[in-house]
Amino acid sequence: MKFKSLLLFSLSVGISFSACQKDFLEKKPIVGITEENFYRTEADAIASVNAAYAPLQFQLSPAGHFRWFWGDIMSDDALKGGSGDNDAFSLLQLETFKGPTNTDLLESEWGADYEGIYRANVVLERVPGITMDETLKARILGEAKFIRAWNYYTLVTMFGGVPLVDHVLAPSEYNMGSASADAIWDFIEKDLTEASATLWKRSTYTENDLGRITQGAAQALLVKTYLWRNKWTEAKTTAEAIINSNEYQLVSNYADIFTQFGENNIESVFEIQYMNRSGGNWGKNNGNEGSLTNVFQRARGQFAGFGFNIPTQNFVDEFFKEGFEDPRLKSTVFRVGDAMGDRGIFTLAATGDLPHLYYPKKYFTSKSEDAPFGDPAPNGGTNDRVIRYSDVLLMHAEAAYHTGDEAGAKISLNKVRSRVSIPNVSATGNDLLEAIYRERRLELGLEAHRFFDLVRTGKAPQVLGSLGFKAGTHELFPIPQSQILATNGALRQNPGY
Repeated sequence: MKFKSLLLFSLSVGISFSACQKDFLEKKPIVGITEENFYRTEADAIASVNAAYAPLQFQLSPAGHFRWFWGDIMSDDALKGGSGDNDAFSLLQLETFKGPTNTDLLESEWGADYEGIYRANVVLERVPGITMDETLKARILGEAKFIRAWNYYTLVTMFGGVPLVDHVLAPSEYNMGSASADAIWDFIEKDLTEASATLWKRSTYTENDLGRITQGAAQALLVKTYLWRNKWTEAKTTAEAIINSNEYQLVSNYADIFTQFGENNIESVFEIQYMNRSGGNWGKNNGNEGSLTNVFQRARGQFAGFGFNIPTQNFVDEFFKEGFEDPRLKSTVFRVGDAMGDRGIFTLAATGDLPHLYYPKKYFTSKSEDAPFGDPAPNGGTNDRVIRYSDVLLMHAEAAYHTGDEAGAKISLNKVRSRVSIPNVSATGNDLLEAIYRERRLELGLEAHRFFDLVRTGKAPQVLGSLGFKAGTHELFPIPQSQILATNGALRQNPGY
């Protein structure tokens, strides 16, 4: 919670950036403070990297582009929901793989990612010249490299090859075409390798800075990158470096992870920070510290939500396939008859007679957790748990399997299962690999991983084919048409759109 306050303070009194909604390549001017009289002190360096963190929080800029839009609703784990088909109709089109190329949902995702890249590039160009503590400077530059890598990771996994912007652009460079996906992946690897060498370990930070990017976060994103590229040996080695660092542990009670008390806990590797200080609004700003996920995912009716990201029956059934109810279901999904915090008992009538039998639970907040003043809807306080230690263990299990280390794969897999007191997996061969994939679905359910896991592992055509997924097209999203126009055609549309 401390870094949330520090981030808000730094953004409100330090550097501030304006944002162009349409043209991601336009250079954003600094407002209120000129570049000539900023970037001089250690405080300026900290404020500038805090400003680079801010786009990680953007969720409605101007349209919704939540990670769970892409990771959950696009998968077999969840349906769009809302008040009906016409509520975010373009999201329904994307979910059924009929998505248009001119939707503001994808345009907003694209713009937010490049905003983050621009701000990271500013840090990387201007902070090196500041006279300050060199260890702190190296950390700040490592944070900026991670932020740049994270935004490129989002872009390349969604769109494939995209423009590679590694510096603050001059106006003559705005009409930039796409680099290859391999070039983007290479750039991500380079940034994360360099960041891993200079970022601080989690245990080095004081309580005031919990939530900042750590060495472990950079290493974990590097593992994800290696898995996408089938670099199994590198993935295994890097995952083992995280495990052997003893910086992270599994929280003993799975349900505690998703409470406010559980934020930035010993299992947290990378969380996007939010707080309910009523400073957010219904669009993008530089101090929008509140999350909209809470209100978007809560049930409608008396629960005061919008009812998106509805768990599917197929997803719920997966928790029963071993002949018992997996204990994680109760922390993942609300079922009819469950108490939804202090907002009441879940009945269909209480939701306005919508037909949904399930609602997501991990980002649910009670009425007592609402922002203390102002509009609570855009000011949810729940952090976005992006990478947890259990994810690292399951990535290690997958990489170990592919390098022939089935024993090591089972050790990591069964650590995750033992936390919730379910039997160890003893399978071998392809059955072991399938068990690892299934464990990711259960352990990380409704945390925005599923669609990308299906694409990465080549399972999307088989699993999502009945929903309209076509191999060779739907592994990627369409490039926003607005960006093709903004670059005078230098950008090319992805195949099949």
